Amino acid sequence: MKKFRNQPGLFFVLPGVAWVLAFTIFPLAYSLGLSFTDKRMGRRNRPGEWIGLQNYQEIFSDNRVEEVLEMTLFVIVGGVLVTIVLGTLIAWLFNHDIPGLRIFRSILTLPIFAAPIALGQLGMILFNEQSGPINHLIRGAGGDPIFWLTDPWSARFAVLIVDAWQWTPFVFIIVLAAMQAIPDELYEAARLDTSSAWPIFRRITLPLIAPALGTITMLRLVETFKILDIPYTLTGGGPGVSTQTYSFYIYLEGLRNFDMGYASALAYMLVIVAIIVSSIFFWRVRERYEVQ
Repeated sequence: MKKFRNQPGLFFVLPGVAWVLAFTIFPLAYSLGLSFTDKRMGRRNRPGEWIGLQNYQEIFSDNRVEEVLEMTLFVIVGGVLVTIVLGTLIAWLFNHDIPGLRIFRSILTLPIFAAPIALGQLGMILFNEQSGPINHLIRGAGGDPIFWLTDPWSARFAVLIVDAWQWTPFVFIIVLAAMQAIPDELYEAARLDTSSAWPIFRRITLPLIAPALGTITMLRLVETFKILDIPYTLTGGGPGVSTQTYSFYIYLEGLRNFDMGYASALAYMLVIVAIIVSSIFFWRVRERYEVQ
């Protein structure tokens, strides 16, 4: 007891340690064990039989996995590109002296604080094929309405638009902070050689905000790997299964089909892929910026 009294900081650390053990370590270990069994919810007093790597082998022969991976890759590539490009463009515009900058900045950041489920519900209103404002504007411009929620590829783009709507402000905030950290002297020296905005952006701004863009790209990759809320509320995974992502499929297998063993194996495959991607990213960053 005397030892604990000499280390009062330990008592401040214990709640955090208990939280990590209870809500991180234990669920990870328990789900890992489930992934090697045929555990199904609803089987009382039956913990599930050990089947080894059978669940993991089934993943590579499951045709549904290939279908949901197509949608997941579409959201990953499209979502990351759209949010990075739009967020950087908006940050560049707001890096200049604009009247009412603080007001516009506050308005642009509002989607970050909204729950993805709420954004999905709002997307259902916006993309409604009969009375939605988006199709209303298209009709007003003389175009044909788009079947946002009944055409497979239109539904995918609807999910992509709502996802980009939520995360573009996040990119905007980070990139704007990186741009404002660049010394004005660099821009003043560059303007002695050229008055064009593009060469200055390409040769000065872009290289200096590259570390921030790399970090944002990593965070967006990890986030889009597990996207579920928006397709669940906006399209319900439809039409058919066209907007079901990999995380959506894990949800269906675990909480709809009650196959906890297979769902755990699917989830751990996602964890493995995320670890590999993040490890490659940090290795490249360290290789690039490490002082020789």
